[in-house]
Amino acid sequence: MKHITVLTGAGISAESGISTFRDSNGLWENHEVMDVASPEGWEKDRKLVIDFYNARRRQLKEVFPNKGHKALVELEKKYQVHVVTQNVDNLHELAGSSHIVHLHGELTKVRSTVDERLVYDWTEDLNIGDLCDKGSQLRPHIVWFGEAVPKLEEAARLTAKAEVVLIIGTSMNVYPAASLVAYAKPGAKIFYIDPNPNISAELAGLRNLEIVKEVGSVGVPKVVAGLML
Repeated sequence: MKHITVLTGAGISAESGISTFRDSNGLWENHEVMDVASPEGWEKDRKLVIDFYNARRRQLKEVFPNKGHKALVELEKKYQVHVVTQNVDNLHELAGSSHIVHLHGELTKVRSTVDERLVYDWTEDLNIGDLCDKGSQLRPHIVWFGEAVPKLEEAARLTAKAEVVLIIGTSMNVYPAASLVAYAKPGAKIFYIDPNPNISAELAGLRNLEIVKEVGSVGVPKVVAGLML
């Protein structure tokens, strides 16, 4: 059975109504990114950070997977598929994908501030005073700027063993996630699905690259239909 690794970014979730990471003025939902997505921001104003992610978590109850998410589930009928996503939403899970690696964490989880191994499922608001089993404040289970990306090695391994790689809705310019394409094995077929694909030096040098200039909800079903033949 062939292995397919799917690399997804904000574009596939944006079609479902989830805001992309930064808008045109460099803010994230009217907040300076470093105020809500860095350890320094957490230490400066924990309530601001918690409220910010509570709002993002509430939004998950109002959005649904689109045709792009759902098409990826079809691939599992014929291939071994792993989704490596930069997104912190749960739309791949809701669509039904079985194997998902969240590079940047998950909105539906929180973790201890003293022991990162203590991770809890969390679907409602987080509050100041919500504590882990060791008595420490819980924080969003999100990889912030300046923090290590614990699952990067796993993502690289999955990319390296894939015969087919799908890149969907990501600029492939933000590191370390952008480095993953460099792990693709020689000869692997790569599909880049994005209405405005950003062809990096790593991508430009790949002979087996096919660019699909479509949004995910249109381009992914087309690519999947071809792979299912």
